[in-house]
Amino acid sequence: MAHRDEILAYADELLEAHRFREFGRPGLQVQGAEQVTKIACGVSASLELFERAAASGAQLLLVHHGLFWRNEPLVIDRRLRGRLEALFRANMTLAAYHLPLDAQPEIGNNALLAKALGVERERDFGEVGLGGRLAEPSTIEAFVSRVRELVEREPLVFAHGPDRVTWVAISSGGAGHDLIQAAHEGYDLFMTGEAEEPSLQTARELGIHFVAGGHCATERLGVQALAERLADRFGLQWSFIEIANPV
Repeated sequence: MAHRDEILAYADELLEAHRFREFGRPGLQVQGAEQVTKIACGVSASLELFERAAASGAQLLLVHHGLFWRNEPLVIDRRLRGRLEALFRANMTLAAYHLPLDAQPEIGNNALLAKALGVERERDFGEVGLGGRLAEPSTIEAFVSRVRELVEREPLVFAHGPDRVTWVAISSGGAGHDLIQAAHEGYDLFMTGEAEEPSLQTARELGIHFVAGGHCATERLGVQALAERLADRFGLQWSFIEIANPV
């Protein structure tokens, strides 16, 4: 058993949450039980996730995409009311780490994607991404096969780069707008979660491969690594709750 505030203080420091200009508040969003014996985690706040986390016996729920966003109306509608009621019924704390969990160099989404795909990190890319090289150059087909296995879905691919892929930029989630920057910085391939409407023509005209593995699917690793790190440090149980999302 550990105290909620001690756990979250450690998470805030680990992720350097204060460094990021966020779309929503990082860290604690809804306060629940003070004492924690189990952590649950999932990618995105939803009523289904909250109910399943409560049923699992968790007192603390970690998510990547939280409840409160500065670009949404400040209104408690049926959606938000239902979610809050589920958290209050379970006396469960909700903590959300968005950009800090993308950028963390060890347990962040992009670091873990790179490690799983064999990309050796060499520099930062964009706001929260990274750039690096493959230890051995790869065909686009072989690289996409690795992505497919990792994200467990069929990625969207615009294969307009060189025959051999060496330099790769990665920025998980909705970073399709960074494709131009990746091309201008000399990368052979840019991987993110979602495409934007201009992505196809941009990839074709700038001669770069574009791979979109799914917004949700490319952001599952970080929240699990964070939950595991906190559970190990504080002697807690943890579980990941998968909510299917084709986006």
